[in-house]
Amino acid sequence: MSDMKRRQITIALVGLLCLVGTGAFSRVTAEIETSTKRKPNILWIVAENFSNDFGCYGQPNVETPNVDALAEQGIRFTNAFATSPVCAPSRSCFMLGMYQTTTDTHNMRSHRNDQFRLPDGIRPLTHRLQEAGYFTANVTHLGSEETGTGKLDLNFVNEGELYQSKQWDDLKEHQPFFAQINLPEAEYDIYDRKSAEKSRVPWVGEEWHPQIANEGNVVPPPYYPDHPVSRQEWARYLNSVSGTDVRVGKILRRLKADGMDDDTLIFFFADNGRLTARGIHWPFDPGLRVPLIIRDAKNFGFFREEEAAGTVSQRVVSLLDLTATTLSLAGIQRPLGMQSRVILGEQADPPRAYAFAARDRIDETVIRMRSVHDARYHYIRNYTRGAGLETLNRYKEKCFLVMPLMRKLKSQGKLNEAALEIMQPFPDEMLFDVQQDPHEIRNLATSQQTEHREALIRLRAALDTWIVETGDRGHVMEPESIVAPFEQEMHDWFGTPDWVTAAD
Repeated sequence: MSDMKRRQITIALVGLLCLVGTGAFSRVTAEIETSTKRKPNILWIVAENFSNDFGCYGQPNVETPNVDALAEQGIRFTNAFATSPVCAPSRSCFMLGMYQTTTDTHNMRSHRNDQFRLPDGIRPLTHRLQEAGYFTANVTHLGSEETGTGKLDLNFVNEGELYQSKQWDDLKEHQPFFAQINLPEAEYDIYDRKSAEKSRVPWVGEEWHPQIANEGNVVPPPYYPDHPVSRQEWARYLNSVSGTDVRVGKILRRLKADGMDDDTLIFFFADNGRLTARGIHWPFDPGLRVPLIIRDAKNFGFFREEEAAGTVSQRVVSLLDLTATTLSLAGIQRPLGMQSRVILGEQADPPRAYAFAARDRIDETVIRMRSVHDARYHYIRNYTRGAGLETLNRYKEKCFLVMPLMRKLKSQGKLNEAALEIMQPFPDEMLFDVQQDPHEIRNLATSQQTEHREALIRLRAALDTWIVETGDRGHVMEPESIVAPFEQEMHDWFGTPDWVTAAD
């Protein structure tokens, strides 16, 4: 807000004071302060497809000095979860502050070609920020260098323009700003739509990513076969973590060079979990657990004493909560009925007991699953009998080289016990103790131990309650006329594996 506008507001409110009398002095004074108070800049640095695999989270074979430094300056959350294990539903959720299953934005890349509008009273975050005086940007370029993808990938397209700029250079003259930078890692380089023609689809940036990890020094999760392909793919993923840190460093240095660092709140997070065969798409822990680091703006000091720099928080939080937290730190009241919670600052809500997530149709693959985490246990419910890791998804079958490898080794009887277990159809219920079993290998849903039975009953009830209270629309299936075009599109884009053709 300009000085001239502040003076105009002050003069108008003082005039109003003369009319209403001194009895309203304190109220009008508060209005003057709210209207003229300086607000922080807010920067979202959004990575793709990562779990807690940065150096500050203890992951070996990565170099992430910039993200690690951000964690030292801010709060690092260890129990942060996406509401979906895939991008478009997750992004729709935290752009609105409402579960994707409530707003009918839960199916992957849905409502792109119809007249769908958001339910009454539900609006994009950026529109709310703009009304409060924020300049909004979905940044693609730092000067002449392309740094962000400009990705939206939302399951609503008829709500008008969401951002006012794509250029970092516009921010300095338009403060306060809300800027989002979507990083390209981690992802396969698929958007030329020629993946079907390639024997191996490269990863975005792999030609320059720091080669910290390699086949010889990595140990993939134990549910993958001990095989060169598993180690190569795990190393490629870890090197994309290091590559992301390079991009984060460029952003942070530019923020400081432009003199905006001390006025800017920074959120660093991923939109969903790991780009690995049992990560993205699946509501297991590595598909939902995400890095989340929030750094205060030095010139504002929003964080409470217990939220000092360098804090590691084990509170259960959801990416859903980014919305209300951003609004709160921008001085905007959370709208009545918004499901998002404030997790930082003086207006913080009580901590969550649970983080909920949902998986529905992804591309051509129609599977419905639901998930709830607490600080120790993870409960998953599968509504699609017979579904499993082997269920066809052409993108994963083509790009994730571990998938055809595991199929082959399974047919040869060469899978280790953990790998063979995850290749079975999903049971109706799964319960994992993620503290004792971080790789979620041992399903405790049929355990007779008292603590496991109690956890199962408690989380089962929590999920049932959430489904009802949030109006989960997952039971409303899309018609075949919507699903069928995705099958053709995915065939054209990634091809169809020979085993599918043979089965037909």
